[in-house]
Amino acid sequence: MAQRRALGRGLETLIPGADPSGAVQVSVDEIALGKLQPRRAMDDAKLNDLAASIKLHGVLSPIILRREGGRLEVVAGERRLRAARLAGLKSVPAVVKELSSGQALEVALVENLQREDLNPIEQAEAFLRLQEEFGLTQEEVARRVGRDRSSVANALRLLKLPKQVRADLVTGALSEGHARALLGLERATDQLKAREEAIRLGLSVRATEALVRRMKRPGSPKRRRQAGEPSVRAAEDALRQALGTKVRISRRGAGGTIEVEFYSMEDLDRIYERICGRG
Repeated sequence: MAQRRALGRGLETLIPGADPSGAVQVSVDEIALGKLQPRRAMDDAKLNDLAASIKLHGVLSPIILRREGGRLEVVAGERRLRAARLAGLKSVPAVVKELSSGQALEVALVENLQREDLNPIEQAEAFLRLQEEFGLTQEEVARRVGRDRSSVANALRLLKLPKQVRADLVTGALSEGHARALLGLERATDQLKAREEAIRLGLSVRATEALVRRMKRPGSPKRRRQAGEPSVRAAEDALRQALGTKVRISRRGAGGTIEVEFYSMEDLDRIYERICGRG
């Protein structure tokens, strides 16, 4: 609990003396990007927005640097440094601290977690680096970054997903909740099949969980289709797209039934509005 409170108070808890009042101006040309930065992707539009803000107001929060191999390296604040360069600044406020590689990675991770800058895969990879490069257990990683052990364990499990699903988490095509639902399937082929269905139909997390449960059901009989049913299959696909959920059409002679699945009352309201319109 003490570490979680530390995470909320800011980097001063992890880096005694990292106080804005102790910052000095450092030339941007003297600063190298950090090798331990857990963040891989940066949104160009957001970076340009930050650069525009920095032009007006300057860099309000100092960048944390460390001395590494005779140079100054970014520990926390790489995004601010990049934006400052875009804004044409010659120098930025910075605090220089003596930090080991382990401390630097920990500080960079905590800062990004505070700012919610990491996507789920970047976060999981940072946890893994803390484990592998510095010999920490999941419990120790959790304690250092102010999380509980189960959160760290669940994040690391995401790295076991197929490459396509991990890429979806980076781009935001799938949420972490969707990815955790897919982990309920053991085989990568099944995970990819469920992933495709979830994206194609725009399924919610709850609907994806229900899809996974159906796929795990042993001996689920596959519905037989009669030859000459292409129009029925096309109608099913069209209804799935329109309603964003599973739809089954069963033929009975000249007629039949249409079965539409929903997974919560909110989901039922959503489907009702799509069919009947609001009100």
